[in-house]
This record gives sequence, structure tokens and C-alpha cells, in this order.
Amino acid sequence: MGRKLKYAAAAIVAVAAAIYLNNTSLLATHADGKPVLLAHRGMAQRFDERDLKNDTCTAARMLPPTHDYLENTIRSMRASFDRGADIVELDVHPTTDGEFAVFHDWTVDCRTDGQGVTREQPMARLKMLDIGFGYTADGGKTFPFRGKGIGLMPSLDEVLKTFPDRRLLINVKSRDPAEGEKLATVLSRLPAERRRLIMVYGGDEPIETIRRLSPETRTISRAALKSCLVRYIGYGWTGIVPDACRNAIVLVPINYAPWLWGWPDRFLSRMAAANSGVFVLGPYQGGEFSTGVDDADLFRRLPESYSGGIWTNEIETIARLAGR
Repeated sequence: MGRKLKYAAAAIVAVAAAIYLNNTSLLATHADGKPVLLAHRGMAQRFDERDLKNDTCTAARMLPPTHDYLENTIRSMRASFDRGADIVELDVHPTTDGEFAVFHDWTVDCRTDGQGVTREQPMARLKMLDIGFGYTADGGKTFPFRGKGIGLMPSLDEVLKTFPDRRLLINVKSRDPAEGEKLATVLSRLPAERRRLIMVYGGDEPIETIRRLSPETRTISRAALKSCLVRYIGYGWTGIVPDACRNAIVLVPINYAPWLWGWPDRFLSRMAAANSGVFVLGPYQGGEFSTGVDDADLFRRLPESYSGGIWTNEIETIARLAGR
């Protein structure tokens, strides 16, 4: 009996050693270079992030502004790239005249002087709105950007033409598979080298459609991301990368990262081999809203010489900390 126990113990130790050696970053190749910086919505006004939901009017809870950029505009995107962003994230809605409007909210009521569902309007009408109309940092006493955002809502076509060689992450705001089909059509018209610079994320149904119609485009949806991370935590120690993690955008909350087998270097290497990009978010505590890596304290929680992606709402701050 004693000999059997010794054999069992030796087998357990051997398996544990094999798992360790297969996953330790100490033996993994470290990718040199600075982290890849992703500017969420470009240069944007910050807001009180407590108790947010998807339909919260964030313009009405803006923090005192430190700059005059408005999110999802050509000007804010250009400023983000100028300040060190490698990728800019933007939000889109299809319009009734066959274009995609670059705008975050489901309706225009919060930020603009218009009313109604964004996707139920033509691009020509959306172009007439003042997208700075609703921003206030003092409960409605003053509106510092009112009158300054008229005509600044761009179409996706304008963004693509303005930044022909820049990397973009497009957020599809609905769960309508027809929207995925429309966006896949737009992407199919682009040269292959341009398509490789574009990633898409959003609702499960439109993203599944894009994966089917534009398989070379890296994508992720909420369901796919959950499947990717849960399965990787479950059996990633084997070195097998789940299908949901392949050709994908792998968004990793910074408080979840240490649970990923081989974090950071071996994990990054496995995802790169699967043609996937990894971007670290701020801590996720449940709910509908995720933060970014937006300050020095969170940046210091990243591994030393981290070379993966960073999702941030404060591109100036994080670019400076990253040595840009």
C-alpha cells in the first residue's frame, strides 16, 4: 500500500511539473516592444462611472472637462492617434439611407439637440445635429460644448477615408444579424490589406454573421468572449486554444488576467499564434459596464515589460506611462 501511495504521489508531482513547465512565462519567449494602445471612443469627455447601465445618459454626468474633444468624432480620433494610440475604438449604427453613423448612443436624445432612435434616421439628418448639446458637468447649469458640435457626427465611410492606414475597432451596438450583414458588405469593398487593420465587436448575432461572411476579420461578442475565457481557464493548461479565442479580440479584465494559464507571455504567444489580439481592460466587477486602464495605479498592475494591448479611456495618460 505504501509503495502505491509513493507511485501516486510521484505521478501527481510529475503531472504538476508538466503543467507548470507548459505554462510558466519564465520559459516563454517575451515579445519585445511597447504595449499596443487602444483609445476607447477616441479622445472623450469623462463621466461619473458609478452605477452605469447601457442607457445611462453619460453626457449629463460629465466630469469637469480638461479638453474640448467630443467622442467618436474625426477630430477626437486624430488627436488620439497623435497622442500615441495604435487603435481607436468607435461605435456605429446603420442609418435609413444605407450608411453607418459613428455615434455611441441608441438614441440621439442625450447628447444632441435631436430626438429619436439613431438608426431610424438618415445620415443627412444626423449630420445636422449638435452632438455637444447635452454635455453638462454641473447638473444642467452650463453646457460648455453646446453649439460646438454641429455637423461633427461622422459616417463610417468618412472615418475609413480619413484614416486609410490606421487600425480601428468597430463596435456594433445592436443584436440584429442584418446589421452584421451590412457591415460585412462594407468591409468586403475594402482592399484586403485595409481589412486586416479593422476589428469588430458587439452583439452576438451580428458578430456571428460577420464571422461567417468576413472570416478574415477579427471579432468578439459577449458570448464568444465568455466562451473563450471560461474554456481557456478550464483547459488552457494543455496549450490548446479554444475556437472562440481564435481570430478574435480577447478582452481581459485586469483582475481576471492572473487566472489565465501562462499569463502573460505564454498566453500572449498562444493568442498571437491563433491570430488574436489581447487587450487588458480595467477591473470587472459584474454588471453591464467595463472600465479601462485609465490611471497610473492600474497601469502598474500590468506585468513588467508587458507588450500586449491596453484598452484605455485616458490615452494621454497611458501613452505617457507607456513611454510614447
